[in-house]
Amino acid sequence: MVVVGACTISNGMKINHVIRTLILSDFYFNMGLGLFGPIFAIFITKQIAGGSIEVVGFAAGITQLFKVILQIPIAKYLDKNHGEYDDFYSMILGGALISLSPFLYIFATETYHIYLIQALYGIGLAFLVPPWYAIFSRHLDKLHENIEWSFESVAIGIAAAASAAIGGIMANRFGFKTVFIIAGILAFFSIFQQIKIYKDLKEKVRRGTVKPEIRG
Repeated sequence: MVVVGACTISNGMKINHVIRTLILSDFYFNMGLGLFGPIFAIFITKQIAGGSIEVVGFAAGITQLFKVILQIPIAKYLDKNHGEYDDFYSMILGGALISLSPFLYIFATETYHIYLIQALYGIGLAFLVPPWYAIFSRHLDKLHENIEWSFESVAIGIAAAASAAIGGIMANRFGFKTVFIIAGILAFFSIFQQIKIYKDLKEKVRRGTVKPEIRG
């Protein structure tokens, strides 16, 4: 039996506070951003002047371009200090930039607006992704890495499935603006959740900490 709310599994294992918080925050984050995923192309082609399928493609490309250009330099900078506080601030900054995106879509009317927002989204991903994985990896409970990564994967899967359906219904009944507002609120809520792990972080982290500990 798996009880996510209580964060225990059938053999009595308890998931530590950092892992639990990151999984739950990622659930809310993906739930929020997933709300407009299925309708984003429709939004651009119907609500943006000059919007087309090509614009949708370029918008997606811009996000990934900024992410791949910035992510490695940011990760290298964060690795220079073997502590977790710089990782934490980078993660919060990245999440905040991404969470702004849904609200900015409300005011977008031209294709260049979309491109600028997508660039901001990509910058946010570059700041968010490396430290999130680093903190999550360091705090995995030894010999339970598989199950805890599985909890994370399941949380994302549930959020993606639910948000895709809900987002389409909301857009059809209430319009794009409502979807973007709720998406932004959920995304920001997830960032506020991540603040809870601050007291669990370490000023210095031993090299090799993320390697599984083999017990006899």
